[in-house]
Amino acid sequence: MSYETKAEPLDAVFETAAAAPVPDELGTLRAEVGRLANLVSARAVERPALAGAKAASAAPMAAWLRGTEVKAATIASGPKGGVAVPQEIDSVIDRVLRETSPIRAIARVVDVGSANYSRLITTSGVVSGWVAETAARPETETPDFAEIAPPMGELYANPAASQAMLDDAMFNVEAWLGEEIGREFARAEGIAFVSGDGVNKPRGFLAAPTAATGDAVRAFGTLQFLTTGVAGGFAASNPQDRLVDLVHSLGASYRQGASWVMNSATLARIRKMKTTDGAFIWQPALAADTPATLLGYPVVEAEAMPDVATDSLSIAFGNFQAGYLIAQRRETVVLRDPFSNKPFVHFYATKRVGGSVVDSRAIKLLKFGV
Repeated sequence: MSYETKAEPLDAVFETAAAAPVPDELGTLRAEVGRLANLVSARAVERPALAGAKAASAAPMAAWLRGTEVKAATIASGPKGGVAVPQEIDSVIDRVLRETSPIRAIARVVDVGSANYSRLITTSGVVSGWVAETAARPETETPDFAEIAPPMGELYANPAASQAMLDDAMFNVEAWLGEEIGREFARAEGIAFVSGDGVNKPRGFLAAPTAATGDAVRAFGTLQFLTTGVAGGFAASNPQDRLVDLVHSLGASYRQGASWVMNSATLARIRKMKTTDGAFIWQPALAADTPATLLGYPVVEAEAMPDVATDSLSIAFGNFQAGYLIAQRRETVVLRDPFSNKPFVHFYATKRVGGSVVDSRAIKLLKFGV
């Protein structure tokens, strides 16, 4: 039996069904189905792409976006014009400042929005008194206030590099630039926070007025100093006694969190001092993250502190969180300038920072004099 013979009865059934009359609704449905069938045959059905195919189709677009991002964030490319302030430069500078600026590490640092920053300090407390149950309550004294406005200045660096060096450099130019600027900013800040005169720069704590009188009678804003009794040195016998006196000249409320500040040459002298039983008064650090201590208080080495000399203020002891304030604009502005000095590209970085003593009772000085 051939195929044609088998199909003849089935063809006859379809022909009969096609010739039979149908309701109007069924005819309309058949017409719509026929129209959709024609559309399907005329146009291929779009199927969802497989995961691999989708990733492959998105690869050119992702590569183009990555190329655009690199061009926008790389300062080592050729001069394109405009101003570039990569976030990587700002973060590197801040990290270097925190790691290498010794006074910044122990003082109070506040971020400000302008150069007109001031702080209120109370110079006296509330006065109280004892009274009987039915006695009158006279008015007591109210605290006095003093306004502290740390002088601010603009710290800047303007290094330059040739375009050829930037094109051929085989290292990360942004990281190198941030490290170099941060190191120089830390050096300049370290000097200003210690001995700056306050003219277009912070006023250092050694630039504050000094007196030998105690906290009760000394004028606010004046630091107290103790003398060693010897011009340009320590006493021949029991030199550590003056260090003990310096510690206890600081109020008990300030000693919690107090630190020593001196340079390495002065610290070398103190490290050789011993008590009467032969024990060193300086104790080395027991762990990498623990500072060395002197009479139980951490030592901060600040090379901006003066060497031991006649009447020098070479050692400071105090709570710098309470005694010294650093005010700064948080952002470090970096301007990339490839136009003003061709063929060199300048990287002009600026940072506004100020500093001043805010509580003169929180810092004490040791004067090497009589």
